Amino acid sequence: MRGFVLRTLICALGLWLASRLLPSMHFDSEWVLLGAAVLLGIVNAVVRPILVVLTFPITVVTLGLFLLVVNAAMLGLVAWLLEGFSLGGFGTALIGSLIVGFTGWVGAWFIGPRGRVEVMVVQGRGEPRVEKVVRDVRDV
Repeated sequence: MRGFVLRTLICALGLWLASRLLPSMHFDSEWVLLGAAVLLGIVNAVVRPILVVLTFPITVVTLGLFLLVVNAAMLGLVAWLLEGFSLGGFGTALIGSLIVGFTGWVGAWFIGPRGRVEVMVVQGRGEPRVEKVVRDVRDV
């Protein structure tokens, strides 16, 4: 549960950042922003895998670049389903999905699969030694 909440907050941060950088992406309130983050997580878990399988041939032909279109379509679907969230068009959805994806990617560096903060520590004198430090979010 903790991991879902952290990922939702990271997604909300990405959506907020995208709305600040893109003037044609707008949320009516903070609650709509959080609702969009939750709905985007649900859409990415349910609809996106089906769409990825259906568009697999074109994804292979475009060397994976068509996945950017799929991600933009998922953001557009959330905007269509959620009142109070508006996008200016496909270009806004494409750039917004890149910003949200990048934010999620950076967040995934620090959040493990169980919702814990994970940090790699490299200490070097002689032979380099790598330790993996895992802390619960409650401890941070």
